[in-house]
Amino acid sequence: MDIGPKIKAIRLQRGLTQGELASRCELTKGYISQLENDLASPSIATLMDILNVLGVTLQSFFTEQKEEQIVFGKTDFFHSSDEEGTTESVWLIPNSQKNDMEPIMLILQPGAESEVRYPFEGEEFGYVLEGKITLVAGENSYNAKKGEAFYINGAREHKIVNAGATRAKIIWVTTPSNF
Repeated sequence: MDIGPKIKAIRLQRGLTQGELASRCELTKGYISQLENDLASPSIATLMDILNVLGVTLQSFFTEQKEEQIVFGKTDFFHSSDEEGTTESVWLIPNSQKNDMEPIMLILQPGAESEVRYPFEGEEFGYVLEGKITLVAGENSYNAKKGEAFYINGAREHKIVNAGATRAKIIWVTTPSNF
């Protein structure tokens, strides 16, 4: 690990000059310059002083930050089907249960329906990619076709039914995640 460049990056993020950092750590500007250019190595005590001024713990400084995955493809998706093969759920983001939102793609063959979604504290959004669906919420039913969307409060028990003669495919997002 290059300690110097990392100190420099944090210093710049905090909007400090080398002189300001040096002054707060009771060091010289020249020494900070040498550290940042890997021409000098700080003692543990000096490094801890610098990190304290920068508002960074020793542990977080030495923890390598793993690049967050932003784009996901078919190899990342997780598929699950019912025993009859009439309903398929595709989790589009791996481990999305740790996130605030959980998007899936739901594919329903004609006449198939999703599992009942029991009341929870959250919200759901869906967009119909193919076919026609009926959103059944309590005693009420709402129809949506390709190109239409729905939005429902999770406090109501509900399910989705394929209301057409062809397969239905929707993007379904819940927050917080609970599929």
